[in-house]
Amino acid sequence: MTTYAIIGGSGLGKLQGLNERKSILIDTPYGEPTGDINIGEFAGQEVMFLARHGQKHRYAPHQVNYRANIWALKQAGADSIIAINAVGGIHHAMGTGHFCVPHDLIDYTYCRQNTFFNNDHEQPIPHIDFSAPYSEELRVRLIAALMAENFEFSARGVYGCTQGPRLETSAEIIRMERDGCDIVGMTGMPEAALARELSLEYACLALVVNPAAGKSSSAISMAEIESALKLGISNAQAVLSRLLGSAQKTS
Repeated sequence: MTTYAIIGGSGLGKLQGLNERKSILIDTPYGEPTGDINIGEFAGQEVMFLARHGQKHRYAPHQVNYRANIWALKQAGADSIIAINAVGGIHHAMGTGHFCVPHDLIDYTYCRQNTFFNNDHEQPIPHIDFSAPYSEELRVRLIAALMAENFEFSARGVYGCTQGPRLETSAEIIRMERDGCDIVGMTGMPEAALARELSLEYACLALVVNPAAGKSSSAISMAEIESALKLGISNAQAVLSRLLGSAQKTS
């Protein structure tokens, strides 16, 4: 049986409806995760939940201990991870409130601890295949859940991951659009690559909370982002409930 872990991004510091049985903090070779792993029942499934940014959004995107988070979820028994990410919309179809299940990504981050494979051992450094960074099986399940909930979504998209915590300039978004990015966020990497290194299934449910820089006639407003998060995260939890509920029926 698949053991799911959910990583909550901005706006999802707690999984509503999780009947929590226990909360654990796992010490890892890479330091402490950003918070406790909450374990309990959600939509009829045993689920793990970890807030990516910690309680009260303590950690900025470049400060998140991605290695500790992914390692801890693996050690706790997870084999599949669904990541929730708040993003900006670059492609014209990616309006506020729209969901995207990306199929590919481009990494623009720097100076992050982005691999478990350091040269502190005698074994040769392995090279993971990362040509398709997201689990197709998990993507298909997310798409089916979005269709069942009748939310507006895109079944494909390229996620551009920037360093943060500042938002991007208009020129940077123009460059990313030329590169083929449809959405922009700050936390998709190295999370996805680390999951692959530990042979974990991984997929992203991206919620568009604002037009990217230069894609609107007005400046990006944090108040508008928070408003979009409030409704969008509620919808994201409905998608998770649908996915996990259907997985329970077929298991």
